[in-house]
Amino acid sequence: MSQKKLKVGILGATGMVGQRFLALLENHPWYEVTLLAASPASAGKPYPEAVKGRWVMRTPVPKLAAGLTVLNASDVGSVAGAVDFVFCAVDMPKEETARLEEAYARAETPVLSNNSAHRGTPDVPMMIPEVNPEHAIAIEAQRRRLGTRRGFVAVKPNCSLQSYVPALHPLLSFGPKRVAVSTYQALSGAGKTFETWPEMVDNVIPFIKGEEEKSEKEPLKIWGRYADGRIVPAVEPIITAQCIRVPATDGHLAAVFAAFEKKPTREQVLEAWTGFSGKPQRLGLPSAPRPFLHYFEDDSRPQTRLDRDAGGGMAVTIGRLRPDPLFDWRFVCLSHNTIRGAAGGAVLTAELLTAEGYVQAK
Repeated sequence: MSQKKLKVGILGATGMVGQRFLALLENHPWYEVTLLAASPASAGKPYPEAVKGRWVMRTPVPKLAAGLTVLNASDVGSVAGAVDFVFCAVDMPKEETARLEEAYARAETPVLSNNSAHRGTPDVPMMIPEVNPEHAIAIEAQRRRLGTRRGFVAVKPNCSLQSYVPALHPLLSFGPKRVAVSTYQALSGAGKTFETWPEMVDNVIPFIKGEEEKSEKEPLKIWGRYADGRIVPAVEPIITAQCIRVPATDGHLAAVFAAFEKKPTREQVLEAWTGFSGKPQRLGLPSAPRPFLHYFEDDSRPQTRLDRDAGGGMAVTIGRLRPDPLFDWRFVCLSHNTIRGAAGGAVLTAELLTAEGYVQAK
């Protein structure tokens, strides 16, 4: 990577995930945030004014943002012409988001998206960089479809599955056939805090709209194969999910039950986890946690409050591996939903695509 930093824009910069992008990129060695964009309601305001009373990060508004005026994210020409690529975290209807992201791609500006609009698009890679970096090749087919030279859209998967998919991935050689998972998801996954959602204090809500479908289907695209210009989803394992909102600020905990074609021993499972290292770790990417997966022998871990920040919020922690009478094995795992599961995952994806030449200076 050259010493000259790439110019980055954040679309949806005033929301919770947009704020997380800004916080994570404050001192990034490769990228410099030079532009912030949001809805027309925020456009034209200095960024500190636009987020006044809405800033939810534990750290102050970064100095780099203090002098920036928020632009209208829908003004594609002005934004795209000023940056090398954008991160997208807009809060818009799915169809509008899809059109906006494709408009940026057609304007020759790569889009690294936190949104769900293009997760089902066959030539759009949906990436957990340690799990399916090979799907980056779909960008070539996407560029042919869009008629672009450098523009494309790449997305990260839903936050609900980014604790258990990385834990299952090193076990694929044993042929997982059936997986049942219950996720216990923090308030920030809904873009809220206890102050903005007081109904969650001392409460659990057993329904999160759309989460269970995403948790069951998106892993199959992640584990799919690239063929004839598209990513073909895998057919196994069959996944059934329940997604539950719990009164935690950050961190998604998952309870996983898995049955295998060739049941591994406990030692084999632990060896697969502790020995796993993905492409981001091998390339030494700036946001790659080392290790990616961490197993606790203590039965009381991982705990959301204690362990969500492992690896700077980018690692996945696992515990309580034990036999199951209906499946083969059960365990629990945890990831930080707005870092690994949202902004941090997109930043790591951008780093991988930069290292591989898909994201370059204009």
